[in-house]
Amino acid sequence: MKKHNLLVLTSLTALLLSFRGDNTESVNMRTVMQIKHEGFANSQVMRSLFELTDVNGPRLTGSPGMKQAEEWAAKKLKSWGLKNVRIERWGGFGKGWEINKSYVAMTAPYYQPLIGVPRAWTPGTNGLIKGDAVLVRIEGREDMAKYRGKLSGKVVVLSTLNNETKPNFTPDARRLTDEELAKMDADPHAGDGVTSLSQKKATAKPRVNLRPMIDSFLVEEDAIAVVSGGRGTMGTVFTSNGASRKWDAPAVLPDIEMGSEHLGVLGRLLDAGKRVTIEMDTRTTFHTEDSTEYNVVADIPGTDPNLAPELVMLGAHMDSWHASTGATDNGTGTVVAMEAVRILKAIGIRPRRTIRVALWSGEEQGLLGSRAYVKKHFGDRLTMKLKDDHSKVSAYYNLDNGGGKIRGIYMQENDAVRPIFEAWMAPFKDLGASTLTIRNTGSTDHISFDEVGIPGFQFIQDPLEYGTRTHHTNMDSYDRASANDLMQASVIMASFVYHTAMRSEKLPRKQLPKVNKSPDSYRR
Repeated sequence: MKKHNLLVLTSLTALLLSFRGDNTESVNMRTVMQIKHEGFANSQVMRSLFELTDVNGPRLTGSPGMKQAEEWAAKKLKSWGLKNVRIERWGGFGKGWEINKSYVAMTAPYYQPLIGVPRAWTPGTNGLIKGDAVLVRIEGREDMAKYRGKLSGKVVVLSTLNNETKPNFTPDARRLTDEELAKMDADPHAGDGVTSLSQKKATAKPRVNLRPMIDSFLVEEDAIAVVSGGRGTMGTVFTSNGASRKWDAPAVLPDIEMGSEHLGVLGRLLDAGKRVTIEMDTRTTFHTEDSTEYNVVADIPGTDPNLAPELVMLGAHMDSWHASTGATDNGTGTVVAMEAVRILKAIGIRPRRTIRVALWSGEEQGLLGSRAYVKKHFGDRLTMKLKDDHSKVSAYYNLDNGGGKIRGIYMQENDAVRPIFEAWMAPFKDLGASTLTIRNTGSTDHISFDEVGIPGFQFIQDPLEYGTRTHHTNMDSYDRASANDLMQASVIMASFVYHTAMRSEKLPRKQLPKVNKSPDSYRR
Protein backbone atom coordinates (compact mmCIF):
# COMPACT_ATOMS: atom_id res chain seq x y z
CA MET A 1 0.00 0.00 0.00
CA LYS A 2 1.25 3.43 -0.90
CA LYS A 3 2.18 5.77 1.91
CA HIS A 4 -0.34 8.48 1.00
CA ASN A 5 -3.14 5.87 0.83
CA LEU A 6 -2.15 4.63 4.29
CA LEU A 7 -2.32 8.16 5.65
CA VAL A 8 -5.76 8.68 4.13
CA LEU A 9 -7.01 5.36 5.56
CA THR A 10 -5.58 6.18 8.98
CA SER A 11 -7.27 9.57 8.94
CA LEU A 12 -10.61 8.06 7.90
CA THR A 13 -10.36 5.41 10.61
CA ALA A 14 -9.62 8.03 13.24
CA LEU A 15 -12.57 10.09 12.03
CA LEU A 16 -14.92 7.11 12.20
CA LEU A 17 -13.73 6.15 15.66
CA SER A 18 -14.18 9.73 16.81
CA PHE A 19 -17.71 9.82 15.38
CA ARG A 20 -18.59 6.57 17.11
CA GLY A 21 -17.22 7.84 20.38
CA ASP A 22 -19.25 11.03 20.20
CA ASN A 23 -22.52 9.36 19.30
CA THR A 24 -22.55 5.85 20.73
CA GLU A 25 -22.80 5.15 24.43
CA SER A 26 -20.12 2.79 25.63
CA VAL A 27 -21.10 -0.62 27.00
CA ASN A 28 -18.73 -2.69 29.13
CA MET A 29 -19.46 -6.11 27.66
CA ARG A 30 -17.07 -7.85 30.00
CA THR A 31 -19.07 -6.60 32.99
CA VAL A 32 -22.36 -7.42 31.24
CA MET A 33 -21.13 -11.00 30.81
CA GLN A 34 -20.21 -11.16 34.51
CA ILE A 35 -23.61 -9.78 35.49
CA LYS A 36 -25.39 -12.34 33.31
CA HIS A 37 -23.38 -15.23 34.71
CA GLU A 38 -23.88 -14.23 38.33
CA GLY A 39 -27.56 -13.43 37.80
CA PHE A 40 -28.42 -16.72 36.10
CA ALA A 41 -25.92 -19.20 37.54
CA ASN A 42 -25.89 -18.04 41.16
CA SER A 43 -29.27 -16.33 41.53
CA GLN A 44 -30.72 -15.85 44.99
CA VAL A 45 -33.83 -14.01 43.81
CA MET A 46 -36.31 -16.83 44.48
CA ARG A 47 -34.80 -17.54 47.88
CA SER A 48 -35.24 -13.87 48.73
CA LEU A 49 -38.84 -13.93 47.45
CA PHE A 50 -39.62 -16.96 49.63
CA GLU A 51 -38.23 -15.24 52.70
CA LEU A 52 -40.02 -11.96 51.98
CA THR A 53 -43.41 -13.51 51.22
CA ASP A 54 -43.89 -16.95 52.75
CA VAL A 55 -41.76 -16.28 55.82
CA ASN A 56 -42.62 -12.63 56.52
CA GLY A 57 -46.24 -12.70 55.28
CA PRO A 58 -48.44 -9.73 54.26
CA ARG A 59 -46.86 -6.29 54.49
CA LEU A 60 -49.59 -3.69 54.78
CA THR A 61 -47.95 -0.40 55.70
CA GLY A 62 -48.23 0.11 59.45
CA SER A 63 -48.56 -3.59 60.22
CA PRO A 64 -46.16 -5.75 62.23
CA GLY A 65 -45.55 -7.75 59.05
CA MET A 66 -44.18 -4.67 57.29
CA LYS A 67 -41.87 -3.79 60.15
CA GLN A 68 -40.62 -7.39 60.28
CA ALA A 69 -39.94 -7.32 56.53
CA GLU A 70 -37.97 -4.08 56.86
CA GLU A 71 -35.74 -5.67 59.47
CA TRP A 72 -35.29 -8.74 57.26
CA ALA A 73 -34.34 -6.63 54.22
CA ALA A 74 -31.84 -4.53 56.16
CA LYS A 75 -30.19 -7.65 57.57
CA LYS A 76 -30.05 -9.26 54.13
CA LEU A 77 -28.50 -6.23 52.44
CA LYS A 78 -25.93 -5.94 55.21
CA SER A 79 -25.00 -9.63 54.83
CA TRP A 80 -24.26 -9.00 51.14
CA GLY A 81 -21.75 -6.31 52.04
CA LEU A 82 -23.74 -3.14 51.35
CA LYS A 83 -22.83 -0.14 53.48
CA ASN A 84 -24.78 2.53 55.36
CA VAL A 85 -27.71 0.15 55.71
CA ARG A 86 -30.51 1.90 57.56
CA ILE A 87 -34.21 1.73 58.23
CA GLU A 88 -34.92 5.40 57.67
CA ARG A 89 -37.91 7.16 59.19
CA TRP A 90 -40.09 9.12 56.79
CA GLY A 91 -43.02 10.23 58.92
CA GLY A 92 -46.38 9.49 60.48
CA PHE A 93 -48.85 7.26 58.70
CA GLY A 94 -51.91 6.76 60.87
CA LYS A 95 -53.23 3.59 62.44
CA GLY A 96 -51.58 0.29 61.70
CA TRP A 97 -53.88 -2.66 61.04
CA GLU A 98 -53.74 -6.42 60.59
CA ILE A 99 -56.02 -9.48 60.36
CA ASN A 100 -55.81 -12.01 63.19
CA LYS A 101 -58.75 -14.22 62.25
CA SER A 102 -61.22 -14.47 59.37
CA TYR A 103 -64.16 -16.83 58.97
CA VAL A 104 -67.44 -16.37 57.10
CA ALA A 105 -70.07 -18.91 56.00
CA MET A 106 -73.66 -19.19 54.87
CA THR A 107 -75.63 -21.40 57.29
CA ALA A 108 -79.08 -21.32 55.64
CA PRO A 109 -80.64 -22.43 53.38
CA TYR A 110 -77.65 -24.78 53.67
CA TYR A 111 -74.08 -24.58 54.94
CA GLN A 112 -71.38 -23.27 52.64
CA PRO A 113 -68.02 -21.74 53.57
CA LEU A 114 -67.55 -18.47 51.73
CA ILE A 115 -64.38 -16.95 50.25
CA GLY A 116 -63.89 -13.49 51.67
CA VAL A 117 -61.34 -11.17 53.25
CA PRO A 118 -61.87 -8.33 55.73
CA ARG A 119 -61.40 -4.94 54.15
CA ALA A 120 -58.38 -3.07 55.47
CA TRP A 121 -58.90 -0.82 58.49
CA THR A 122 -62.32 -2.27 59.30
CA PRO A 123 -63.13 -3.63 62.78
CA GLY A 124 -63.60 -7.28 63.66
CA THR A 125 -66.78 -8.88 64.96
CA ASN A 126 -65.50 -9.48 68.51
CA GLY A 127 -66.49 -13.12 68.35
CA LEU A 128 -68.91 -15.22 66.34
CA ILE A 129 -71.95 -13.34 65.08
CA LYS A 130 -75.00 -14.71 63.24
CA GLY A 131 -77.75 -12.92 61.42
CA ASP A 132 -80.20 -12.94 58.58
CA ALA A 133 -78.85 -11.45 55.39
CA VAL A 134 -80.58 -8.66 53.53
CA LEU A 135 -79.79 -7.57 49.99
CA VAL A 136 -79.15 -3.83 49.74
CA ARG A 137 -78.79 -2.01 46.43
CA ILE A 138 -77.95 1.66 46.76
CA GLU A 139 -77.17 3.43 43.51
CA GLY A 140 -77.84 6.92 44.88
CA ARG A 141 -78.80 8.81 48.02
CA GLU A 142 -82.49 8.44 47.21
CA ASP A 143 -82.27 4.61 47.52
CA MET A 144 -81.56 4.73 51.26
CA ALA A 145 -85.08 5.59 52.33
CA LYS A 146 -86.52 2.19 51.41
CA TYR A 147 -84.10 0.43 53.78
CA ARG A 148 -84.54 2.73 56.75
CA GLY A 149 -85.64 0.85 59.87
CA LYS A 150 -85.15 -2.58 58.24
CA LEU A 151 -81.48 -3.34 58.81
CA SER A 152 -81.05 -3.65 62.59
CA GLY A 153 -79.29 -6.89 63.48
CA LYS A 154 -78.86 -7.83 59.81
CA VAL A 155 -75.86 -8.83 57.74
CA VAL A 156 -76.03 -6.48 54.78
CA VAL A 157 -75.11 -7.92 51.38
CA LEU A 158 -74.19 -4.96 49.22
CA SER A 159 -74.80 -5.71 45.58
CA THR A 160 -75.07 -3.82 42.34
CA LEU A 161 -77.50 -4.68 39.57
CA ASN A 162 -74.64 -5.85 37.34
CA ASN A 163 -72.63 -8.40 39.30
CA GLU A 164 -73.22 -11.44 37.09
CA THR A 165 -70.07 -13.49 36.60
CA LYS A 166 -69.62 -14.93 33.12
CA PRO A 167 -67.16 -17.41 31.58
CA ASN A 168 -63.79 -15.98 30.62
CA PHE A 169 -62.53 -17.11 27.23
CA THR A 170 -59.21 -15.26 27.37
CA PRO A 171 -56.13 -16.57 29.20
CA ASP A 172 -55.30 -15.08 32.58
CA ALA A 173 -51.58 -14.89 31.82
CA ARG A 174 -50.03 -13.33 28.75
CA ARG A 175 -46.85 -11.82 27.44
CA LEU A 176 -46.58 -8.64 25.43
CA THR A 177 -46.71 -9.36 21.71
CA ASP A 178 -44.31 -7.93 19.14
CA GLU A 179 -47.20 -5.85 17.84
CA GLU A 180 -47.93 -4.38 21.28
CA LEU A 181 -44.26 -3.59 21.87
CA ALA A 182 -43.97 -1.98 18.43
CA LYS A 183 -47.00 0.18 19.20
CA MET A 184 -45.38 1.32 22.47
CA ASP A 185 -42.26 2.26 20.52
CA ALA A 186 -44.23 4.21 17.91
CA ASP A 187 -44.92 7.94 17.80
CA PRO A 188 -47.23 8.58 20.77
CA HIS A 189 -48.70 11.66 19.10
CA ALA A 190 -50.11 9.72 16.18
CA GLY A 191 -53.77 8.73 16.19
CA ASP A 192 -55.26 8.05 19.59
CA GLY A 193 -52.09 6.76 21.20
CA VAL A 194 -51.15 9.82 23.25
CA THR A 195 -50.14 8.91 26.79
CA SER A 196 -48.69 12.05 28.28
CA LEU A 197 -48.67 13.33 31.82
CA SER A 198 -49.46 16.73 30.32
CA GLN A 199 -52.41 15.56 28.21
CA LYS A 200 -55.77 17.18 28.77
CA LYS A 201 -57.88 15.64 31.48
CA ALA A 202 -60.97 13.73 30.46
CA THR A 203 -64.09 15.85 30.42
CA ALA A 204 -66.35 13.02 31.62
CA LYS A 205 -68.05 13.71 34.92
CA PRO A 206 -66.21 11.83 37.70
CA ARG A 207 -68.12 9.05 39.39
CA VAL A 208 -69.20 9.88 42.93
CA ASN A 209 -68.00 7.47 45.60
CA LEU A 210 -71.12 6.60 47.56
CA ARG A 211 -69.45 4.10 49.86
CA PRO A 212 -68.60 6.45 52.77
CA MET A 213 -72.21 7.65 52.82
CA ILE A 214 -73.49 4.04 52.68
CA ASP A 215 -71.18 2.99 55.51
CA SER A 216 -72.43 5.78 57.77
CA PHE A 217 -76.03 4.87 56.94
CA LEU A 218 -75.49 1.19 57.81
CA VAL A 219 -73.91 2.12 61.16
CA GLU A 220 -76.86 4.41 61.95
CA GLU A 221 -79.30 1.62 61.06
CA ASP A 222 -77.58 -0.77 63.50
CA ALA A 223 -76.67 -3.47 60.98
CA ILE A 224 -74.10 -5.93 62.37
CA ALA A 225 -71.82 -6.56 59.37
CA VAL A 226 -71.37 -6.00 55.65
CA VAL A 227 -70.57 -8.40 52.82
CA SER A 228 -69.50 -6.74 49.59
CA GLY A 229 -67.45 -7.42 46.51
CA GLY A 230 -65.67 -6.02 43.53
CA ARG A 231 -63.59 -7.53 40.73
CA GLY A 232 -62.42 -11.11 40.73
CA THR A 233 -63.62 -14.52 39.63
CA MET A 234 -62.87 -18.18 40.38
CA GLY A 235 -62.07 -17.51 44.01
CA THR A 236 -59.92 -14.45 43.42
CA VAL A 237 -60.79 -11.47 45.62
CA PHE A 238 -59.38 -8.02 44.78
CA THR A 239 -58.89 -6.44 48.19
CA SER A 240 -58.97 -2.81 49.24
CA ASN A 241 -59.42 -0.62 52.27
CA GLY A 242 -62.88 -0.32 53.78
CA ALA A 243 -62.08 2.56 56.08
CA SER A 244 -59.51 5.26 56.61
CA ARG A 245 -56.24 4.72 58.47
CA LYS A 246 -56.56 8.22 59.96
CA TRP A 247 -57.01 8.68 63.68
CA ASP A 248 -60.35 10.45 63.33
CA ALA A 249 -61.83 8.04 60.76
CA PRO A 250 -65.61 7.58 61.09
CA ALA A 251 -66.88 4.27 62.48
CA VAL A 252 -67.70 1.48 60.04
CA LEU A 253 -69.04 -2.05 60.39
CA PRO A 254 -67.09 -5.30 60.08
CA ASP A 255 -66.81 -5.69 56.31
CA ILE A 256 -65.97 -8.77 54.25
CA GLU A 257 -64.91 -8.39 50.63
CA MET A 258 -66.13 -11.53 48.90
CA GLY A 259 -65.41 -13.50 45.76
CA SER A 260 -67.85 -12.86 42.91
CA GLU A 261 -69.26 -16.38 42.72
CA HIS A 262 -70.10 -16.56 46.40
CA LEU A 263 -71.48 -13.04 46.45
CA GLY A 264 -73.59 -14.08 43.48
CA VAL A 265 -75.04 -17.04 45.40
CA LEU A 266 -76.12 -14.75 48.22
CA GLY A 267 -77.53 -12.16 45.85
CA ARG A 268 -79.58 -14.62 43.79
CA LEU A 269 -81.05 -16.34 46.84
CA LEU A 270 -82.01 -13.07 48.46
CA ASP A 271 -83.35 -11.66 45.21
CA ALA A 272 -85.61 -14.72 44.98
CA GLY A 273 -86.97 -14.09 48.48
CA LYS A 274 -85.17 -16.98 50.18
CA ARG A 275 -84.04 -16.70 53.77
CA VAL A 276 -80.25 -16.57 54.03
CA THR A 277 -78.32 -16.59 57.30
CA ILE A 278 -74.65 -15.82 57.65
CA GLU A 279 -72.21 -16.40 60.46
CA MET A 280 -68.97 -14.55 60.74
CA ASP A 281 -66.00 -14.44 63.08
CA THR A 282 -63.29 -11.92 62.29
CA ARG A 283 -60.64 -10.36 64.48
CA THR A 284 -58.58 -7.39 63.40
CA THR A 285 -56.08 -5.35 65.38
CA PHE A 286 -55.46 -1.62 65.14
CA HIS A 287 -51.89 -0.64 66.04
CA THR A 288 -51.91 2.84 67.54
CA GLU A 289 -48.84 2.87 69.76
CA ASP A 290 -46.48 3.99 66.97
CA SER A 291 -47.51 5.52 63.65
CA THR A 292 -43.96 6.13 62.41
CA GLU A 293 -43.12 4.49 59.08
CA TYR A 294 -39.84 3.76 57.35
CA ASN A 295 -37.94 3.01 54.14
CA VAL A 296 -34.99 0.62 53.91
CA VAL A 297 -31.92 2.17 52.28
CA ALA A 298 -28.42 0.81 51.58
CA ASP A 299 -25.37 1.81 49.53
CA ILE A 300 -22.56 0.50 47.41
CA PRO A 301 -20.20 3.45 47.93
CA GLY A 302 -18.68 5.17 44.91
CA THR A 303 -14.91 5.08 44.41
CA ASP A 304 -14.24 8.05 42.14
CA PRO A 305 -13.05 11.01 44.24
CA ASN A 306 -15.06 13.43 42.13
CA LEU A 307 -18.16 11.33 41.37
CA ALA A 308 -18.62 9.35 44.59
CA PRO A 309 -20.97 11.98 46.12
CA GLU A 310 -23.32 11.49 43.17
CA LEU A 311 -26.06 8.85 43.28
CA VAL A 312 -27.58 6.19 41.09
CA MET A 313 -30.71 4.83 42.74
CA LEU A 314 -32.86 1.78 42.22
CA GLY A 315 -35.78 0.47 44.17
CA ALA A 316 -39.29 -0.86 44.56
CA HIS A 317 -42.06 -0.67 47.11
CA MET A 318 -42.03 -3.39 49.74
CA ASP A 319 -45.49 -2.78 51.19
CA SER A 320 -48.42 -4.91 50.03
CA TRP A 321 -52.09 -5.49 50.68
CA HIS A 322 -53.28 -7.95 53.28
CA ALA A 323 -55.21 -10.80 51.61
CA SER A 324 -52.05 -12.64 50.55
CA THR A 325 -48.29 -12.22 50.77
CA GLY A 326 -47.86 -9.56 48.08
CA ALA A 327 -45.60 -11.60 45.80
CA THR A 328 -46.13 -9.80 42.49
CA ASP A 329 -47.14 -6.50 44.10
CA ASN A 330 -44.49 -5.87 44.89
CA GLY A 331 -42.38 -8.61 46.39
CA THR A 332 -40.97 -9.38 42.95
CA GLY A 333 -39.86 -5.80 42.37
CA THR A 334 -38.34 -5.69 45.84
CA VAL A 335 -36.27 -8.85 45.47
CA VAL A 336 -35.19 -7.92 41.91
CA ALA A 337 -33.81 -4.59 43.18
CA MET A 338 -32.12 -6.41 46.03
CA GLU A 339 -30.75 -9.07 43.69
CA ALA A 340 -29.40 -6.41 41.33
CA VAL A 341 -27.19 -4.92 44.05
CA ARG A 342 -26.25 -8.40 45.28
CA ILE A 343 -25.02 -9.24 41.77
CA LEU A 344 -22.98 -6.05 41.58
CA LYS A 345 -21.40 -6.74 44.95
CA ALA A 346 -20.74 -10.38 44.05
CA ILE A 347 -18.81 -9.54 40.88
CA GLY A 348 -16.75 -6.95 42.73
CA ILE A 349 -17.56 -3.79 40.82
CA ARG A 350 -16.05 -0.51 41.94
CA PRO A 351 -18.66 2.04 40.85
CA ARG A 352 -17.58 5.60 40.22
CA ARG A 353 -20.85 6.92 41.67
CA THR A 354 -22.56 5.66 44.81
CA ILE A 355 -25.29 3.12 44.09
CA ARG A 356 -28.25 3.31 46.48
CA VAL A 357 -31.08 0.81 46.75
CA ALA A 358 -34.30 1.95 48.44
CA LEU A 359 -37.24 -0.21 49.47
CA TRP A 360 -40.30 1.93 50.03
CA SER A 361 -43.35 1.70 52.29
CA GLY A 362 -46.69 3.46 51.87
CA GLU A 363 -46.71 3.17 48.07
CA GLU A 364 -50.20 1.69 48.03
CA GLN A 365 -51.57 4.72 49.88
CA GLY A 366 -50.07 7.25 47.45
CA LEU A 367 -46.28 6.90 47.06
CA LEU A 368 -45.94 8.07 50.65
CA GLY A 369 -42.53 6.60 51.46
CA SER A 370 -40.76 7.60 48.26
CA ARG A 371 -42.35 11.04 48.16
CA ALA A 372 -41.29 11.70 51.74
CA TYR A 373 -37.75 10.52 50.96
CA VAL A 374 -37.52 12.76 47.89
CA LYS A 375 -38.88 15.73 49.82
CA LYS A 376 -36.38 15.19 52.64
CA HIS A 377 -33.31 14.71 50.46
CA PHE A 378 -33.92 16.29 47.05
CA GLY A 379 -36.83 18.71 46.83
CA ASP A 380 -40.48 19.54 47.44
CA ARG A 381 -42.79 18.77 44.51
CA LEU A 382 -45.41 21.24 45.80
CA THR A 383 -43.09 24.26 45.87
CA MET A 384 -40.23 23.03 43.63
CA LYS A 385 -37.81 24.26 46.25
CA LEU A 386 -34.79 22.02 45.61
CA LYS A 387 -32.05 20.84 47.95
CA ASP A 388 -28.34 20.67 47.14
CA ASP A 389 -28.41 16.90 46.62
CA HIS A 390 -31.03 17.26 43.89
CA SER A 391 -28.26 17.88 41.36
CA LYS A 392 -26.30 14.81 42.48
CA VAL A 393 -28.77 12.13 41.40
CA SER A 394 -28.12 10.68 37.96
CA ALA A 395 -31.20 8.42 37.81
CA TYR A 396 -33.69 6.30 39.72
CA TYR A 397 -34.81 2.91 38.31
CA ASN A 398 -38.00 1.26 39.54
CA LEU A 399 -39.71 -2.12 39.13
CA ASP A 400 -43.38 -2.50 40.00
CA ASN A 401 -45.58 -4.00 37.29
CA GLY A 402 -45.79 -7.58 38.51
CA GLY A 403 -43.48 -10.58 38.16
CA GLY A 404 -42.99 -10.54 34.38
CA LYS A 405 -39.62 -10.19 32.71
CA ILE A 406 -38.38 -6.83 31.46
CA ARG A 407 -39.24 -6.06 27.82
CA GLY A 408 -37.87 -2.52 27.70
CA ILE A 409 -38.09 0.79 29.51
CA TYR A 410 -40.33 3.86 29.64
CA MET A 411 -38.19 6.93 28.88
CA GLN A 412 -40.71 9.20 30.59
CA GLU A 413 -40.69 11.78 27.79
CA ASN A 414 -36.92 12.18 28.04
CA ASP A 415 -35.72 11.93 24.42
CA ALA A 416 -32.13 12.66 25.40
CA VAL A 417 -31.69 9.26 27.06
CA ARG A 418 -32.73 7.31 23.95
CA PRO A 419 -29.24 6.71 22.46
CA ILE A 420 -27.91 5.85 25.91
CA PHE A 421 -30.64 3.35 26.69
CA GLU A 422 -30.46 1.86 23.18
CA ALA A 423 -26.83 0.97 23.80
CA TRP A 424 -27.46 -0.37 27.28
CA MET A 425 -30.46 -2.45 26.21
CA ALA A 426 -28.75 -3.98 23.16
CA PRO A 427 -26.98 -6.82 25.03
CA PHE A 428 -30.35 -8.08 26.27
CA LYS A 429 -32.20 -8.39 22.98
CA ASP A 430 -31.73 -12.16 23.14
CA LEU A 431 -33.46 -12.08 26.54
CA GLY A 432 -36.54 -10.40 25.07
CA ALA A 433 -35.75 -6.81 26.10
CA SER A 434 -35.39 -4.17 23.41
CA THR A 435 -38.31 -1.75 23.51
CA LEU A 436 -37.78 1.92 24.29
CA THR A 437 -40.87 4.04 24.52
CA ILE A 438 -40.92 7.78 24.97
CA ARG A 439 -44.24 7.43 26.78
CA ASN A 440 -44.86 7.89 30.46
CA THR A 441 -46.10 5.35 32.88
CA GLY A 442 -47.41 6.36 36.26
CA SER A 443 -48.71 4.88 39.47
CA THR A 444 -45.50 3.95 41.22
CA ASP A 445 -42.41 5.28 42.93
CA HIS A 446 -40.39 6.57 39.95
CA ILE A 447 -43.02 9.32 39.77
CA SER A 448 -41.76 10.71 43.10
CA PHE A 449 -38.44 11.45 41.38
CA ASP A 450 -39.81 12.47 38.00
CA GLU A 451 -42.14 15.07 39.49
CA VAL A 452 -39.17 17.02 40.93
CA GLY A 453 -37.11 16.76 37.74
CA ILE A 454 -34.87 13.81 38.65
CA PRO A 455 -34.69 11.19 35.88
CA GLY A 456 -36.97 8.40 37.13
CA PHE A 457 -37.72 5.33 35.05
CA GLN A 458 -39.96 2.28 35.22
CA PHE A 459 -39.18 -0.84 33.19
CA ILE A 460 -41.71 -2.35 30.79
CA GLN A 461 -42.71 -5.82 31.98
CA ASP A 462 -44.75 -8.71 30.65
CA PRO A 463 -48.09 -8.57 32.47
CA LEU A 464 -48.47 -12.33 33.06
CA GLU A 465 -51.44 -12.62 35.46
CA TYR A 466 -50.94 -9.25 37.12
CA GLY A 467 -54.17 -7.54 36.08
CA THR A 468 -56.31 -10.66 36.03
CA ARG A 469 -55.28 -12.73 39.02
CA THR A 470 -52.65 -11.26 41.36
CA HIS A 471 -52.72 -7.45 41.62
CA HIS A 472 -54.12 -6.68 45.12
CA THR A 473 -55.69 -10.14 45.46
CA ASN A 474 -55.81 -13.13 47.76
CA MET A 475 -53.93 -15.06 45.06
CA ASP A 476 -50.82 -12.87 45.06
CA SER A 477 -48.48 -15.53 46.40
CA TYR A 478 -45.00 -16.92 45.72
CA ASP A 479 -46.46 -19.52 43.34
CA ARG A 480 -47.35 -16.82 40.80
CA ALA A 481 -43.73 -15.71 40.27
CA SER A 482 -41.50 -16.95 37.43
CA ALA A 483 -37.88 -17.64 38.40
CA ASN A 484 -36.54 -17.10 34.87
CA ASP A 485 -38.37 -13.80 34.53
CA LEU A 486 -37.04 -12.50 37.83
CA MET A 487 -33.48 -13.54 37.04
CA GLN A 488 -33.70 -11.75 33.68
CA ALA A 489 -35.08 -8.61 35.32
CA SER A 490 -32.36 -8.63 38.00
CA VAL A 491 -29.62 -8.86 35.36
CA ILE A 492 -30.99 -5.99 33.27
CA MET A 493 -31.57 -3.76 36.29
CA ALA A 494 -28.04 -4.46 37.54
CA SER A 495 -26.55 -3.57 34.15
CA PHE A 496 -28.47 -0.31 33.81
CA VAL A 497 -27.48 0.73 37.32
CA TYR A 498 -23.84 -0.22 36.72
CA HIS A 499 -23.53 1.72 33.47
CA THR A 500 -25.24 4.76 34.98
CA ALA A 501 -22.75 4.67 37.84
CA MET A 502 -19.75 4.41 35.51
CA ARG A 503 -20.44 6.97 32.79
CA SER A 504 -18.55 10.27 32.93
CA GLU A 505 -21.68 12.41 32.91
CA LYS A 506 -24.97 12.08 34.73
CA LEU A 507 -27.97 11.15 32.61
CA PRO A 508 -29.50 14.11 30.78
CA ARG A 509 -32.51 15.70 32.44
CA LYS A 510 -35.78 17.11 31.21
CA GLN A 511 -36.83 20.67 31.93
CA LEU A 512 -37.77 21.14 35.56
CA PRO A 513 -41.50 20.64 36.17
CA LYS A 514 -43.72 23.47 37.26
CA VAL A 515 -45.11 23.61 40.78
CA ASN A 516 -47.55 20.75 41.36
CA LYS A 517 -50.97 22.27 41.97
CA SER A 518 -52.53 18.95 43.05
CA PRO A 519 -50.92 17.82 46.32
CA ASP A 520 -52.77 14.49 46.32
CA SER A 521 -52.27 13.64 42.64
CA TYR A 522 -51.47 9.98 42.23
CA ARG A 523 -51.98 8.10 39.01
CA ARG A 524 -52.97 4.52 39.80
